[in-house]
Amino acid sequence: MKNGKMARQADLARRATAEGLSAALEGTFRDFVRKSVRGMVIGVMMEEVALLCGPRHQPDPGASHYRAGTAPGTILHGGRRLDLVRPRMRRKNGEGKTEEAPLATYASAQDPEELQRNILEAFQAGVSGRGQERLHGEDTPGVSKSEVSRLWLKEGGKCLSAFRSRGIARNDWLVLMLDGIRLAKDLMAVVALGVAEDGAKHLLDFELGASETSETAKGLLERLSRRGFAPAAGCRLLAVLDGSAALKTAVLSYWPDTVIQRCLVHKERNIRGYLRKRDWGESRRLFGRLRRAEGLEAGREALREIERFAGERNKAALESLREAGDELLALHRLKVPATLNTSFLSTNLIENPFRNMRRKLGRVTRWRAETDMPSRWLAYGLMEAERGFRRVRHSGGLAELRRALARPAAGMAGVGEERPELEAGRPGLREEIPAAGAG
Repeated sequence: MKNGKMARQADLARRATAEGLSAALEGTFRDFVRKSVRGMVIGVMMEEVALLCGPRHQPDPGASHYRAGTAPGTILHGGRRLDLVRPRMRRKNGEGKTEEAPLATYASAQDPEELQRNILEAFQAGVSGRGQERLHGEDTPGVSKSEVSRLWLKEGGKCLSAFRSRGIARNDWLVLMLDGIRLAKDLMAVVALGVAEDGAKHLLDFELGASETSETAKGLLERLSRRGFAPAAGCRLLAVLDGSAALKTAVLSYWPDTVIQRCLVHKERNIRGYLRKRDWGESRRLFGRLRRAEGLEAGREALREIERFAGERNKAALESLREAGDELLALHRLKVPATLNTSFLSTNLIENPFRNMRRKLGRVTRWRAETDMPSRWLAYGLMEAERGFRRVRHSGGLAELRRALARPAAGMAGVGEERPELEAGRPGLREEIPAAGAG
């Protein structure tokens, strides 16, 4: 028998060398591997039986186990089911009776861990529950739609637990971004992203609600606070928001001295909605100048030009711009390096992960808000999106941002405390620009 096996091995090697691994030969090779694995597993099981029961024809009279024939069985190899005939044992239970004794080697050969890992990887890569059987083969156990669903239910629960048990307490948080992502008509998640002084970005947590309300945002911030999130010691927080009054209210209710920076991309998009298409290019140029402006004076000059441009074309556009007030220049007012404008004048840092996450969540067609199903999928999607995170660009300037955010001593104005030109009592842009249509 041993010589026959060696002869088959030599024959396969010669054919592969001469013909290459053709489809027919590949099938023959896989059959040979499966038979070899089956024979090896049976041999190991027989060795275990011999250790517990003694030699086959010379059983140990003092042994607690004895042979009990054979039975059909199956093992898993490469995600496939292999049929075999397994040995059986029985053991004395101390009450004058016997019971079936499981084989440790047989249980190990049936362990579905590798198969389940392959199923989950395929599921996360976009293979549906119904497509698992086609991918892994009809003879593969555990690939029906319901079994894959149960497996993902368990794995998704692990993702949610791991996401919300991560430690987020540290003493150098400088920036907080909040934004909402719509999952269904009546289901939205408010997500928080934090940036620390070393430039590291972290998706902190999320809260589900029917819409982006202040109560939903407060629920999120309450959980963050319980988990240890707080501004760097002795500092205010810089919050970059898209203009949502609900999010702003929630942030200020927890950290009243937070510096609010309005997202310029959202404001540009809003202004453009009031303009003719032929004015969009000029609008883009002017907002680009504001994003590149170095320092408060340059920022004021760029904003003044945008107001002139909007005021000459559409009154509603001008009012929308003025509605944002000094929040469009909050970062400029802190007098930090202009290299930080790229990261903190918009909410792109949190919206980019949203785009990546939607690739993972796009095939979910029904969100069951009455269960933890949305939370499981969100935790998985956010953790997957976070895998590609790098430090924010020009993170060397964050030390200066921390100094600028330091809380001023009592009775003293701190860095970034001076008021903008739009403030009452100082000559501002409202006086310089005529109402739309005037003159």
